[in-house]
Amino acid sequence: MMQNTMKTKSKYHHLDPQSLSFKLFLIYDIFMVFIITFNLFCLGANLFLMSNIGAWFFQSIQLLDVLNFYRTHLHPWVVTTEAWFIIFLIAELIIRWGIAIVQRHHQRWFFFPFIHWYEVLAIIPHLRFLRLFRAGIIDYRLHEMGYKVVPTSLQRKGQFYYSVVMEELSDRIVINVLDGIKNELETSSSHKIIIHDLVEHHRTLFATALADILQDTLSTELQAQRHLIAQNVGSIVNQAIEDTPELTQLLRLIPLVGSRIEQQIQSIGQRLGENITQGLIDPFTPNTPQNKNNLNGGQNIYQHIAHKISTLELEDNPHLEKLVESAVFESLAAIRKQVQVKQWLIQMQQQDQVKE
Repeated sequence: MMQNTMKTKSKYHHLDPQSLSFKLFLIYDIFMVFIITFNLFCLGANLFLMSNIGAWFFQSIQLLDVLNFYRTHLHPWVVTTEAWFIIFLIAELIIRWGIAIVQRHHQRWFFFPFIHWYEVLAIIPHLRFLRLFRAGIIDYRLHEMGYKVVPTSLQRKGQFYYSVVMEELSDRIVINVLDGIKNELETSSSHKIIIHDLVEHHRTLFATALADILQDTLSTELQAQRHLIAQNVGSIVNQAIEDTPELTQLLRLIPLVGSRIEQQIQSIGQRLGENITQGLIDPFTPNTPQNKNNLNGGQNIYQHIAHKISTLELEDNPHLEKLVESAVFESLAAIRKQVQVKQWLIQMQQQDQVKE
């Protein structure tokens, strides 16, 4: 029944299991769990036996004499016992409050009834079910001390159904909040101000991210295509020289060497176009070996471009404003869709698949 307390340290690991105070503490906790459970069982049975459903049930099994005997002789005893039990709970609560004050368990002497609010409310007859909280907390304390009061299988089921309830409650709250935000953005006249403030607060982050994207993608692509781009520009310059009839006619006036000069001009023009293109691409490819000394210069160019894009005002561009609004609403819809996914149902299906 008792687990190895040395393996799993808890906040009670400093207690000596062999001491008399520890044993008395343990016996008292087990006694309280038993007496609270027994009391609630008696009250539940009494509620059933005194109800019309109980009368119908005993009539159907033809044991009305037993029911009448209970209502006549045993029911008053249950009522009296409950009254004495309430007195016992009040006295026990006051004694523990006094011990807590003497031993300074809390920062202030009046904190005890607020921390143990469920015990105070459980004294009220209509809130007797709160006594289950006391039994559950005692059980958890015993578990922390290394005593397996509840079987592991029941603990797992209890934790599972607790997570189901908490997930359903939290999901409903989150969905209501998201619907309220969406409704506020759709109906409120100030929703554009909210979106503008949102964009304004993230301009620096957006500029940094955009600069990184430009440097990682555009720089890499320019480096891969730079020779092809240079060749295409050189070919365009060469073709432009060929398509210039005035230059051709002028060179033909020079005997013997006119055609040779025309070819040299075309070759020079093509290489000039390629070199100019390479020079224009170089600042945008700072990661290349030939630009290691100019690494910061290329990064500054992308940062400057990203900064200029990030400083665009939404009021000046309705399409950009519409894009930002659409991104906000779609983000809310995506979060709402994700929240609606029942994780406990997925977990249950996975467990069923493992069993199969």
